[in-house]
Amino acid sequence: MKKSKDENTEEQILAAAKSVFQAKGMDGARMQEIADKAGINKAMLHYYFRSKQLLFEAVFKNVFLLLAPQLNAILNDDSSIEEKIKNFTSNYISFISQHPYLPNFIIQELNRNPEFILKFKNNKGFPDITKFKKKVAEEVQQGVIKPIRAEQLFINILALNIFPFVAQPLIMAFTDLDNQAYQKLMEDRKTEAANFIINAIKNT
Repeated sequence: MKKSKDENTEEQILAAAKSVFQAKGMDGARMQEIADKAGINKAMLHYYFRSKQLLFEAVFKNVFLLLAPQLNAILNDDSSIEEKIKNFTSNYISFISQHPYLPNFIIQELNRNPEFILKFKNNKGFPDITKFKKKVAEEVQQGVIKPIRAEQLFINILALNIFPFVAQPLIMAFTDLDNQAYQKLMEDRKTEAANFIINAIKNT
């Protein structure tokens, strides 16, 4: 009789994998450790997920699809560009603080496999900047913000939010901060990064 996969067991595996990946990263995580944490044997783990890569992608997809709709909603609501920047920065930093392995995984995976993100692009809720671009053009025309291409502004927002998490060990070394102080720095950054971008584009 053919075995069928149990949803509860799969959720148990994904929860265990998420915990291990957060603590050890992709390279440091071991399938045996994930199996132990999930309370199953390694053979069962491989039955559900044939490789660590497939398991990581499943974990990533679950978490990314929680974040993406939030960011998409901010980009496509009727708020001003200033409010979008504040909300995007606050939501992103809060989310990544809870899932710190995500930025490095995305970058590593994109370097290894540039088409990786295409697996997720067609998912409902994947960020769409079409309305954001129209809003930027509108506020430039009205003189609310300085002339800037929406794509450049979006890159600036991403860069100032993503880099501190990708470069966390480097930043902690340069600034001589422990983990608790770094977390406080990131909390403050919700305001600092947003204000920096807004002040750079706002017409005075």
